[in-house]
Amino acid sequence: MSRIQLALNVRDIDEAVDFYERLFHTPPAKRRPGYANFAVVDPPLKLVLIETGAARSHGIDAALNHLGIEVASPEEVVEATAALTGAGLSTVSEEGTECCYALQDKVWVDDPDGAPWEVYTVLADAPDARPGSAPRGEANACCAPASSVALTLGRTPSAP
Repeated sequence: MSRIQLALNVRDIDEAVDFYERLFHTPPAKRRPGYANFAVVDPPLKLVLIETGAARSHGIDAALNHLGIEVASPEEVVEATAALTGAGLSTVSEEGTECCYALQDKVWVDDPDGAPWEVYTVLADAPDARPGSAPRGEANACCAPASSVALTLGRTPSAP
């Protein structure tokens, strides 16, 4: 079996584990002090969390743009939105947005350290929707929601 491994530095391991358990609907495969890993079946992913005690610069490391889960249909984006908000996570939805050379439907959620995750589907090719150079949340930024997602664990999310 092949799968991608993604290792993230996190500020608070307990808060991060809680977030990723709810995002992927699975408990960690291994927990150690300052460390956790998840063997996510769908989508196939080995997610490693390493507690650093420091927040990421601007919510996300300079080498990381955003994280995503591609699904097959707009209906699956709607289902993901319902599941995320049902788990108490704040979301931002976008329908028919042009990003990364594609027309997409997507929903965004931020992890506890501000790393943006999108669940998205590609609706069509969009040859002119190039990645932008603007910082996340600013005009012309590609692959980022128009408004920043504020994640507060345990808070009832506002309507997307």
